[in-house]
Amino acid sequence: MIFTTKAEYGVRLLVELGRHEASGEPVSLKALADAEQLPLAYLERIVARLKKAGIVASTRGAHGGYRLARGAEQIRMDEVIIALEGQIAPMTCFVTDEDDDGSGQRVVCSRGLDDDRACATRLLWTRVQNGVHTALAATTLAELVAFAERRVAP
Repeated sequence: MIFTTKAEYGVRLLVELGRHEASGEPVSLKALADAEQLPLAYLERIVARLKKAGIVASTRGAHGGYRLARGAEQIRMDEVIIALEGQIAPMTCFVTDEDDDGSGQRVVCSRGLDDDRACATRLLWTRVQNGVHTALAATTLAELVAFAERRVAP
């Protein structure tokens, strides 16, 4: 499973916003782009997805910009990646489907049965998908910010 630059740049943008969280002041997208050396035009599309997902908030005006919509410790990486990339699926044969209770979406194997037998690789790819989702869900933005702020020994 390969995540695109949307995920990479989006997480980097959020870490930078998390580093500014204590000030409570919005940060311009240009300042974020410059700090992370990322293309401003692309960040505009990424931040729009994050805003729609309720992960970032914006303020208009001369002193406007972006800030986290809630504390970094409350932002999990699974919700960030889903906001940026869509549902996490390890193979193209996994498709997005509606939950049985209608509460949201899930990723399921589209192949079902092969000649009345279960798909031979379904168990493997389901475990991979669950492992990635579990790792992302267990990681908060606060952890990434703390890791980014550690000093690297020369």
